[in-house]
Amino acid sequence: MSGIGLRRFREPPAASPAAWPAASPAGERSADERCEMCHRLIGPPHGHLVDVQIRGLMCVCRPCYLLFIQEGTARGRFRAVPDRYLHDPSFTLTDDQWERLQIPVGMAFFFRNSALDRFAAFYPSPVGATESLLPADTWSEILAANPAVPDLEPDVEALLLRRQDGRVDCHLVPIDACYDLVGRVRMHWRGFAGGAEAWQEIEDFFARLRERSRRP
Repeated sequence: MSGIGLRRFREPPAASPAAWPAASPAGERSADERCEMCHRLIGPPHGHLVDVQIRGLMCVCRPCYLLFIQEGTARGRFRAVPDRYLHDPSFTLTDDQWERLQIPVGMAFFFRNSALDRFAAFYPSPVGATESLLPADTWSEILAANPAVPDLEPDVEALLLRRQDGRVDCHLVPIDACYDLVGRVRMHWRGFAGGAEAWQEIEDFFARLRERSRRP
């Protein structure tokens, strides 16, 4: 993955918000990184699998990645993270809906947890990805108001929302892209407001995301 080498993450208990360990920042990847399936050496451009059972994100070589593209392989325990990037410029979300989502910052990502059969919401913070308990009725209302949003692949794709200047940008991204953003925030954030370096990292991330994304 470009910039950030991802490692294990665990989902916090559903009863209360908690932080996930963030991605490893750029430069911390070992030169002899190995596939977490077969242990062969892998380079920086490599695929990722989600271990659905333990909520783990794994770095894998191309052959191991291809094994799990077919849904149901290994009884569905491992899912290959796809490479789909979409942008929906018509996405709408009101100030009231955002308030009801209980997201205290201007960025968050949402994905379907197949084990719990529900959507989960997380936002980047200086301590990692932090959960915000997601009101199911509000989220259903938002999705109903935006029928152009494609169905997400459970566990491996997310809707990444950024609220800025009274508007909301909506991207459908692979789940590892969300942890790329989380790792950058954790690595560069300073003090209460973040600092110029952190905000430049965030702007650069979303600029690259816009370049890569297509409309649904």
